[in-house]
Amino acid sequence: MMDRDDPAYRGQADYTPLLLDLYDPIVIGVVAGLVWRVPGEPLLANYRENIRDGHLDVGPGTGYLIERSRLPDGSDVTIVDPNPNVLRHAARKLARFDVTPIEADVLKPLPIDRTFESAGMSMVIHCLPGPMSRKALAIRNIADVVSPAGTLFGATILGRRADHSWLGRRVLTAFNKRGAFDNLDDSEAGLREMLEASFEQVDIQIVRSAAIFQAKRPRPIVT
Repeated sequence: MMDRDDPAYRGQADYTPLLLDLYDPIVIGVVAGLVWRVPGEPLLANYRENIRDGHLDVGPGTGYLIERSRLPDGSDVTIVDPNPNVLRHAARKLARFDVTPIEADVLKPLPIDRTFESAGMSMVIHCLPGPMSRKALAIRNIADVVSPAGTLFGATILGRRADHSWLGRRVLTAFNKRGAFDNLDDSEAGLREMLEASFEQVDIQIVRSAAIFQAKRPRPIVT
């Protein structure tokens, strides 16, 4: 479990076994649509288009998107999260795949000595401690383990300059005050900049409060 003094601790601490049991119907079924006005279809379509056998998922949550991605049974899936509750819950849900759970913080170099054909990072960036220059470390760490032909894809909730509803703005403020989010200054331009620092090709689609992204062709490490 992550140290409580780590800046990233608050962004992952809420994921208790109880919350994970309620996550799909409440967070995906209600909050995503009602608060952020992001239907599940574009998030799921992003997975179905880009996921491959030999997949890395950073912050898999309950495994909801992987489970519904149409990835064939037995596919090689590695899940990374600093919270062991998340890893246990997602591994159980994804038991029909060949799952490798790794307890690690994506803001630090990943303890992985292989590459992946795809990498998912859905609804994680807004939980990482800011500013976006710090969050860019996570993108670089993922790019380091994505194959030259692989794709990093996912989604994140943008900050105060995004197209939030009245309710969305209030939830955004509340989540940032309690530390579950750290994204008030996150923007589409900032997201593009940090993705392009580690990948040559970046595509971003804005859906109300969220940015849905794909990043291809990881740039080599500059030494």
